[in-house]
Amino acid sequence: MYITRRKTRQIKVGKVKIGGDAPISVQSMTATDTRDVKATVEQIHQLEQAGCEIVRVAVPDMEAAAALPKIKAQMTVPLIADIHFDHRLALKAAEVVDCVRINPGNIGAWWKTAEVIKAVNDHGIPLRVGVNGGSLERHLLEKYGYPTAEALAESALNAVHALEDVGFTNMKVSLKASDVHMAVDAYWLFAQQSNYPLHIGITEAGTAQTGAVKSAIGLGWLLSNGIGDTLRVSLAADPVEEVKVGFEILKSLELRHRGINVIACPTCGRVEIDVVRMANELEKRLGHIKAPLNVSVLGCVVNGIGEGKEADIGIAGGEGVGILFKKGKLVRKVPMEELMDTLIQEVELLAQEREAEESSEEKPASGQGNGGPSQALRPNATDAPSALGRELPVLPNKR
Repeated sequence: MYITRRKTRQIKVGKVKIGGDAPISVQSMTATDTRDVKATVEQIHQLEQAGCEIVRVAVPDMEAAAALPKIKAQMTVPLIADIHFDHRLALKAAEVVDCVRINPGNIGAWWKTAEVIKAVNDHGIPLRVGVNGGSLERHLLEKYGYPTAEALAESALNAVHALEDVGFTNMKVSLKASDVHMAVDAYWLFAQQSNYPLHIGITEAGTAQTGAVKSAIGLGWLLSNGIGDTLRVSLAADPVEEVKVGFEILKSLELRHRGINVIACPTCGRVEIDVVRMANELEKRLGHIKAPLNVSVLGCVVNGIGEGKEADIGIAGGEGVGILFKKGKLVRKVPMEELMDTLIQEVELLAQEREAEESSEEKPASGQGNGGPSQALRPNATDAPSALGRELPVLPNKR
């Protein structure tokens, strides 16, 4: 599969580039009360450790806005303030954060947005125009009767054009809905008519498992069609899980390479080791590794090396003894009770070697650093945004 990234403008949220040829960044949002600085900072540090590249916090009142400087001073990744209803919160937040998110459906009269634009301009930070299916402008709900993909796209385009009319272009856009079809169609419609970078996500996706599946389907379709410059997987779960799922989606499409990729057999009657337990333990104990490595955990010696030949390193077990292999070649036999610890040690060493090699090499081209995309481009791809071979659809109304 070839993926041609949609060509967009590029903006910067703190030190992170978004759009253009920059890697698709993974972000999340804290679940703490922002007024509780200690708890919020602790969760941000957990997110940073998991690889989160941008963190957003809710700013529901002035007390939360007043906590932003203390929070910002204790974090290393860019900070986004999430603002709804009260534009004055955005004005206060703009003094501290790296980006402000507003929703045109609930921010109120245009003059309030104009004040926010001036504030972010004065501080040299971008704006995220965040459109949600649950908070569309009244006139669009009256026009369409209910939230639709067209309504979402029209809301976002109206906001973008209004900002452009006053000379503001330092923005990224999101068009989120909990319905996968609606979100995908809305993003696709907008992407054919604007070249601003897109923050993609399926909002209110659900629990850890359900939300991960819905996000993988929706974001996977968008990303495989070149749409998306930064993403959040919205889960009713620990925000760290959002980061993990986000990277797994990007890794599965070979758009990012970060950390270990566990290859584990689905188990069968031949399995003689606890593959499920070992694979889960492996992911948990090696979650800190940043070097991209394929690690295989297979249940039987008979097919172990062959099935794991694409892995950088792996193990297979059977009849009281396990084998350690690298790149499909047997390294040595290992007693079963030592198998997991041996694999962990070997992966740690391999990761250190890989990181040392990468640091000694020349800096990669723009868009390929920091675990950047390794995307396969279509031969002779043009600079024009791909229309994906589709005409702008007239989507059927849902009754």
